[in-house]
Amino acid sequence: MAETCPTAPDHIEGVDSLIKQVQKAQSQSDARVISNKMWELWTDAPDARSQTLLDRGMARREAWDLSGALDDFNQLVEYCPDYAEGYNQRAFVNYLRQDFDAALRDLNVTIEMSPNHIGALSGRALSLLGLRRLEDARAALSEALELNPWLSERALLEPGGLLEPPGEDI
Repeated sequence: MAETCPTAPDHIEGVDSLIKQVQKAQSQSDARVISNKMWELWTDAPDARSQTLLDRGMARREAWDLSGALDDFNQLVEYCPDYAEGYNQRAFVNYLRQDFDAALRDLNVTIEMSPNHIGALSGRALSLLGLRRLEDARAALSEALELNPWLSERALLEPGGLLEPPGEDI
């Protein structure tokens, strides 16, 4: 009998609480601590097998073994198709590979499963930027910044940023 993935831990309330905290953060460093706590929740895999695949894939990605990371995340998604972070991490690898269409597909799945996944929301903005869909990228980044105004990607919307809103002609 094939092994099946258990249900992912339910961290919705924890993430929602952290979002409220990051919105009230007084500094970038305070916001970073809170954001790291969100990542701890998102990367809490359903069981030991899925945690191993996630951790190994993330380590491979950090070492720029993108092929190995993609293999691990493909296995994770196949084993745990209801675990949002598997799709998000695979999207990150595809983003790094500049396969923005593949990244966007996985980010959309992540967001469907976890609508307040700030990492996936900002990743969607970056993938849309990579596809030169600037209006969509602006909207996606604005959505992410509503949840976490401290994201480093906010600089993209500032004057001179790649997603600076167009000005009015005089």
